[in-house]
Order: sequence, then C-alpha cells, then structure tokens
Amino acid sequence: MSRWGTKIVRLAAAGAVAGVLVAGIMVPAVGGAGLGFMSAEDAVDLRPVELVEPPPAEVTIVQDAKGSEIARFYEEYREVVAFDEIAETMKTAIVAIEDYRFYEHGAIDIEGTIRALATNLQAGKVSQGGSSITQQYVKQVLLNSADTGAERNSALEASYARKLNELRYAMGVEKKYAKDQILEKYLNIAYFGAGAYGVEAAAKRFFGVKAGRLTLPQAATLAGAVQDPNATDPNLGTKHRDRLLNRRDVVLNRMAELGKITQQEAAAAKATKLGHKGTKIPGGCESSKYPYFCLYVRHEILSNPDFGKTAEARLEMLNRGGLTIRTTIDPAMQAAANRAIRKYVRASDGPVASEALVQPGTGAIRAMAASRRYGVSKARNEMSYNLVADAEHGGGVGFQAGSTFKVFTLINALKTGMKLDDGLSAGAGYRAPGYSTFKNCKGENIGDPTHTVTNDEGSPGWKTLRTGTWSSVNTFFMELEQRVGLCGTVTTAKSLGIRRSDGRKLQEFETFTLGINEMDPVTVANAYAAIAARGKYCAPMAITRITDRDGRATTYRPKCRQVLDPGIADATADVLSGVFTKGTMRGVGGIGRDAAGKTGTTDDYATAWFAGFTPDLAAAVSIGDPRGSSDHKLIGVTIGGRYYGAVAGATLPGPIWNDTMIGALKGVPPTPFPPIDSARFEGCSQDCRSAPQSHGRRR
Repeated sequence: MSRWGTKIVRLAAAGAVAGVLVAGIMVPAVGGAGLGFMSAEDAVDLRPVELVEPPPAEVTIVQDAKGSEIARFYEEYREVVAFDEIAETMKTAIVAIEDYRFYEHGAIDIEGTIRALATNLQAGKVSQGGSSITQQYVKQVLLNSADTGAERNSALEASYARKLNELRYAMGVEKKYAKDQILEKYLNIAYFGAGAYGVEAAAKRFFGVKAGRLTLPQAATLAGAVQDPNATDPNLGTKHRDRLLNRRDVVLNRMAELGKITQQEAAAAKATKLGHKGTKIPGGCESSKYPYFCLYVRHEILSNPDFGKTAEARLEMLNRGGLTIRTTIDPAMQAAANRAIRKYVRASDGPVASEALVQPGTGAIRAMAASRRYGVSKARNEMSYNLVADAEHGGGVGFQAGSTFKVFTLINALKTGMKLDDGLSAGAGYRAPGYSTFKNCKGENIGDPTHTVTNDEGSPGWKTLRTGTWSSVNTFFMELEQRVGLCGTVTTAKSLGIRRSDGRKLQEFETFTLGINEMDPVTVANAYAAIAARGKYCAPMAITRITDRDGRATTYRPKCRQVLDPGIADATADVLSGVFTKGTMRGVGGIGRDAAGKTGTTDDYATAWFAGFTPDLAAAVSIGDPRGSSDHKLIGVTIGGRYYGAVAGATLPGPIWNDTMIGALKGVPPTPFPPIDSARFEGCSQDCRSAPQSHGRRR
C-alpha cells in the first residue's frame, strides 16, 4: 500500500475523519504538470456540510370527480414509497452490488475510497468512483437541484473537487439520518433506465409489479441497472437487454459471494428469463381516457395564477410536485357525450363534432368530447389540439357560433323592457339605413348600408320575441339589435363569459347577433349555463382540489357572480324552451324534461351548433371542418356514413345534444324551470301588432 494510503487508514482508525482531516493526508491532485500531491491541511476541509434536499420530482396524478385516475403529469416518472414498501431482497441486492459495507462504514468507505484512488493514481485521472450509497444519494440530489446546464455539469464532472464536496455532504447526511433512511432515499431517487426514476416506478415499468413484490431475479435486475441505466435500458433493443441480463447475473453472483443468498438460489435465479414486461408509463393527455379534458386541466394550471405566481413555478409544481388533482369531470356524463357523438359522427369524417357539458351554478365542466381522437397521426385522422376549448386551454381558433348568439340580443331586449309579445316587422332582407345605425362599444359608427342580410329560414313578416326566436329569423334579429343597441348586446354576451376562442377581441360588427365570432363549446355551454342558473355566471371550472405530496389539500370553489336579473333569465329560458316544440328543433323533439336551447347555423352552412340547458345541466355542440369551415362547408357531405345535402343546427348538433342530455341526466330527478313573472314579461308594451305567424322550417 502507498504511503498516503497507509496514512488514511491509520487516521481513519483513530477517528480523525470525524473532524477536519489535517496534516499527513496526501490527496492525489492532477494539474498541468501531471500527477502530484496536496496536503489536506492546505486544501481539504472535510467537516460535515448540511445538504439541501428539495423533494425529488414526483408524479402528479389527475382524478375524475369520483376519485379515479384519468391522467398523470411528470418530468420524471417517480412514485416515492416508504422503506417498508420495498422488498427486502431489493434492499439486499442494491447494497450488495453498490456498497456492501454500507451498514458498517460511515460517510466515507475507506476501503472503497483507497481502492478507487489507487486505480485513479494508475490511470492519471478519475476513472473509478468508489462512492458509497450515501455519496451516490448526494450526487443525485445535486443533479435534481440543478437549475442550469452548468450546475448539472458541475454535479457530474469527474474531478477531485466534486468528490470532496460529495464527501462533505455525505458526512452531513450520515449525521442527519439513520442508514435505513438513507437507503430509502437513495432507492427513491435513483434512475433505473427506461424513463423510471425510483424503485417503485422501475418495478412497475420493468416487471409490472410494486416494489414490495419484487422477486430475487427482478430485484437483482434493477440493482444491476443503476450502474449504467442507459446502457442497460431494455426498451432500446436486444443488446441492451443482454447487457441488463449480464448485470443481473453479476449482482446474483455478488449476493452469493457475500452469503446473502445461497449458490443454489443464485443458480435458480440466473436460470430464469429476464422477464422484462416494458409496462407503458402511464400519463400524458395522449394516453388519457379523456384527452381533451386532460389538456384543459393542464393548460388551466399552467395559465392560472391561482395555481402559482409564475408560469415557471406552475410548470414545476405540475410536473415535479407529486400532486393529486381532483377534477370536475363526471365519467357517466362523459360516456353519454361520447356515445352520442359516435352515434352520428365518425372519427374518419372530415367534419368534426365537439361537445362540452357544464353544471349551472358552479361552472363545473362535466364532460368534454369530440369525434376525433387526440394525437398527431394524420393517418388516423387525429387532432393535435383541444377541439372543445379555447386557445388558452390548448384549443384552436374555434368555429363561428351562428344563431346561438341571438340569445344575447333577446336578453338585451328584455333588459330594455320589451315583453315577450312585443315584436317587429322582419323583411326578406335587411340593410342598415346608415353607417351610424350601429355603433360599437367605443361609439364608432360601424353600420354597413352596402350589405344585405337575408334569411336562411323562416318567413318575413311580423315577429315577436318568441316567434322570431323560435324561427330564428335573421332579419328580425338585425332589426331587434338595431332597436336595442349593438353595444348592449355585446356587453350582455361578455357578462356571460363570451370571448373569442382565439383570444382576440370580440368583433363588434352589426352582424354580431348572427354569431360571426369564433367560439368553442366550453365557452358557449358555460354562457347558457348562466341562464339556467337564473343569471348567475360562474367561470368554467375544472379543478376542485389539489393535495400535495405531504397530504395538505387546497380546495377550489366556484367563482360566481350575478350578471342577469333572475326574472330576465327565467323569461329567456321560457322563450328558448319553445324552440323544441314550436321552433327549429320541433322536428327533433325534446328530452322528456324542461329544456331550452337555440340552434345555430352560419352563412352557407359553414358550421352548425346547438346550445341548450336544463336547470341541472347545460351543453353546447359544434360541427365544422377543421381544415377550414369556409372552404369545406357542410353541404353535400357524408357524416357518420350518411349523406346530407346540408347540415344545420337541428340536423346533427341538435340530435347529439338530445341524446347526450338524456344519457347524462339519467337517474337525475327532473327540475322544472321557475315560472316567469307574467305581469312583467307576458303580453306586449311597445308594439302589439299581430299578424299570421310562421314558425319557419326545420333548421
């Protein structure tokens, strides 16, 4: 043994390692002049240093409203487990191969360090680590704490300075924790390959079992993998699996050599196959049962300051925090929406159907469904963005909402004091009398006397608030918007949460009432839910509770405000209920309980909608072609295996809405709409002319 080696052993035996190692310890140093020595008393201070131990990145689990898992988010796939949740054979295997004297030595394994230093001395560089399990734990903590590439490189560099720092920290760790605690921490932080961090994730990933159920050959396999997890990653091919098998056998031989298992047990274990299952790592919205809702939840956390002060903090919390996120999605309601859409629209169709269900009075999103699967495969006609939501929640530009926007003009008319039988004369065409006929909310003239609006359905003539809505007569609503004011209509829409799907400002043109703005089903369903809640608007809500890794729970409550007079909301519901019996949905019919809604069809059948509600649930359905609704109209199309000359709001969105609501509300006792204030809203007060009524044709 060399002179410096002898002195290290002598000093260690005397207990000098416990304090500051001083004169006489000669540490190899590599410099420009080659290999030399430096004295510990000149450069090495080996007093214990406390290691800052941020919790390791851990999997965040997303649950539905009933507590079942629906998705996982993570930067590193890890599930932290307690010491007694790890099989004894796993503990034995990792100690045997990585640090067989772990329970005998202190922070520094003198024998291992001498052996490594001797090898390094011969090589003229750091070629062998000789690290104890405690030192390896320290290294992993430093890696996990690194925020920059430079910090990560510093934690990995092959230098004596780094090794000395590890020793200082290791001494602090050994002073702070018992050996079992250190081993538990190491097994939870170590990387085993195949994207599995920690022994629990590795056991599930490699063998489809929990860490507590690992067998001897399985434990030996994982213990062998930590030395070079990338070289032995079984998912990377036959050569990698062969290397992993060889490492397993090395571990088994070592366990037998140390007397931890018998030679017969080692031989039996080596005779088994590798047994790698390659269990798919759960997580990510692409593997969720509810991918669009999953996307909504992810983007809600990343964009909402309620969940963290900065975007960086929110991302770290989501991907590393080990959270349990309870959400609002209802599995039964989601299933009802999925069934209804699949009944009418296929995933292979060009046009796509999307639907959102929202609970009135809370804003809770109960379902988000679409006819196409979320993904990036063009061959499978998948969609790579959130079809059901706005851009802020991973969506696209949306589709023009069509006549579903007429409800905001109806509400504005009721606000101005009009009664349900007040009416207007609607012509076959409407043209603004002048540029000043319509003013936006900035007071700017935006009337367009050069453009004529025509009717897609319904006959011209005298229309009341009821009959004009039931027949969805365009020219009636242009006349009505002219009377009650464009800005009032826009303000009403905004108060109900209406904003463009792409995040831009609402287009405040004279045709606002005809639904020229691009919308998403969540936003439209939520606006209609506010009417169902008697004028109480609640922001869309997807998350109800977040529990952190330590079991501390934060509950999130609905954010609501009264935006409409309850009487006006009741009168609006009364008018919209007639759409099923006397209006554009009369050919489809109702759902067997009080319901109200409005069809929506844009110019030249570019897109089609239906939005409606009961007192218990609201929903909105849209159909359009994501390749571009203006270029790919719903005319002469085959959808769901059936040919349609043209698709209007009552053609497909209406039936999908009906089927969804019947299924979603199964077992829910029907709640009636409140009766309207007859004295306030029945009859007419401003213009009571009567004329033969026409309820139009099916739309």
